[in-house]
Amino acid sequence: SKMYFIYDKESRRVEASHSELKKVAEYLQNSSIDFEQHEGIFIQVSSKYDMLLGAFIHRTNRGQAAGGVRYWSYDNMLDYFSDGMRLAKGMTHKNALAGLWWGGGKGVMAHNPEFDKADSDVREFIYKEYGEFMTSLNGCYVTAEDVGTSVEDMANIFSRTRFTTCIPNSIGGSGNPSVPTAKGVVAGMEAAIDFIGGGSLQGKTIAVQGLGHVATPLIKFLFEHKVEKVIACDIFPEVIESARQEFCDFNFEAKLVEKSDTSILETECDIIAPCATGAILDSISIPKIKAKIICGAANNQLAVPEIDDKALMVKGIIYVPDFLTNRMGIVNCADEQAGYVNNDPLIERHLSEDWEFSIQKTTLRVLTESKESGVAPGKVAIQLAHKLSLQNNPIYGHRSQLIINSLVENNWELG
Repeated sequence: SKMYFIYDKESRRVEASHSELKKVAEYLQNSSIDFEQHEGIFIQVSSKYDMLLGAFIHRTNRGQAAGGVRYWSYDNMLDYFSDGMRLAKGMTHKNALAGLWWGGGKGVMAHNPEFDKADSDVREFIYKEYGEFMTSLNGCYVTAEDVGTSVEDMANIFSRTRFTTCIPNSIGGSGNPSVPTAKGVVAGMEAAIDFIGGGSLQGKTIAVQGLGHVATPLIKFLFEHKVEKVIACDIFPEVIESARQEFCDFNFEAKLVEKSDTSILETECDIIAPCATGAILDSISIPKIKAKIICGAANNQLAVPEIDDKALMVKGIIYVPDFLTNRMGIVNCADEQAGYVNNDPLIERHLSEDWEFSIQKTTLRVLTESKESGVAPGKVAIQLAHKLSLQNNPIYGHRSQLIINSLVENNWELG
């Protein structure tokens, strides 16, 4: 007797029966490259703004699913589901490789273009609603900041749930994770340069796709490392202008591009740093790449990992897996409840040169094994992460799977 809604290819809302939604789920399970035995996917429609609020949970052996909430626009439902599933899977790999006792999950909010996403009243409502959504899931997923979400948005989530990190500094949280994330990307770049015997970042030209929360501090760190030039792009004119003003004293070039424009990948440079959305490295873009190294902050950079990972290796391009080098955001906020110390050794060791599981050591280990085995680096990193992700939390075991089971058994969707 219930009525559900799905979206057709033109993004129009249409009524759908439960059986029709079941067909969508079956398709995602059987035909999508992004589905990998995800433990749970929970979706709620905003009570006021007709937006989709989602929690995608991949694997939680190591602990509660953890990953940020993305606020983005999607052309259709399959894009929405595929992005959520792929991002959650990436968080499983990222958290496992970082040695964190967290599982992999991701929040995704689908923007409704009928409303202004810059409207503070709209944002306050939907993020508070997302917090209530988190509370309803009983802690199987803990959210954080991601693309499209600000520190202020996280404060609104926190006002309605305890199941979140990246809480503002002013109320006891770790704040914006973008700066440590950028530091991690720099560490990955340095490891890749070391691997090919290329010296240091000094004198290099870097192409950066996107000028968002992570890319801006990344560019600042790159100039501190005395790179020769940074070439960047973004889809928002106000972001371009802001970056030009901030880096006016440096050899910095920025251009405005359309949403689907990936021409930045064709730049003559030493390193390409994808720092926008994912799936940009594919059969069309890879043959045009001139850089020797790809290392950036964007999640899921490979469109079809099994194919594109190998294609980069065949072309002689060093690819640093994104989930290896962009870990510092989750590392920074993973254990807020444990308190803070200056230059926290539990955080700084990830950026060191001597800790076994640091970004630099892990990058060199993955690239070396790839070279010796002939297996592409992304696959090497996933194999290592997969093994680690199956380890059960030493205190709680596989508790989040029990929570998910109880939500289903108790008809969560009727609540």
